[in-house]
Amino acid sequence: MGIRGILFDVDDTLIDYSATARVGILRHLRAEGLVERFDSEDAAVALWRELEEQEYPRFLAGELTFHGQQLLRTTRFLERIGVRAEDPAAWFAGYAARRDTNWVAFAEVAEALTGLRARTALGVVSNSARDHQMGKLRAVGLHEHFGDAILCSAEFGSAKPESAIFLAGCAMLGLPPGEVAYVGDRYDTDGIGARDAGLRAYWLDRTGTGNSGDGITVIRSLTELVAAEDFGRLTA
Repeated sequence: MGIRGILFDVDDTLIDYSATARVGILRHLRAEGLVERFDSEDAAVALWRELEEQEYPRFLAGELTFHGQQLLRTTRFLERIGVRAEDPAAWFAGYAARRDTNWVAFAEVAEALTGLRARTALGVVSNSARDHQMGKLRAVGLHEHFGDAILCSAEFGSAKPESAIFLAGCAMLGLPPGEVAYVGDRYDTDGIGARDAGLRAYWLDRTGTGNSGDGITVIRSLTELVAAEDFGRLTA
């Protein structure tokens, strides 16, 4: 059975979220005169990402709104360095403004998507809010590859790795799960989640440390996906 559709994660799969968030938080801390409160820039970024990894899953679980997890992350971050959050919404907005002018796609993504789109239906399934992800994709010029085929957990009501959102993504493409590949950067959330939902799972491991197995194929870049022997099935 050939693969006729591909669904993609966005952050750290298509767009270099980690690098962009780093630039945004460091620029914001400099503007706020807060960089010196950390032992190093790396320590500041590590704390920001640590709190995101703690609070973002609560949004995915329905415990917090998308906006609510932003406010809680900000409040906790500032408390850790002894700063009172007078207006966490405004503080986060300042960070976001500095971050959002620096979105960048990974170098190979645009060319790879162009090649894939010529032969295969493309879509996005993301654990986020649709407007937020559309803004990123538009900023880096990738939105045209997907059209309206963008499904996000905030609107759908279910998040990866639950099977329901993967299956809804397949339905969005009008294809059965066995004819759809999913590509994402998180082994558990993306790889295992897609595999267990019946899709062809591709784990995008840009670090080069992972190994294929258990029904999950490891790729190092989207160029590798296009060049792989499996591409013959993608065009079937």
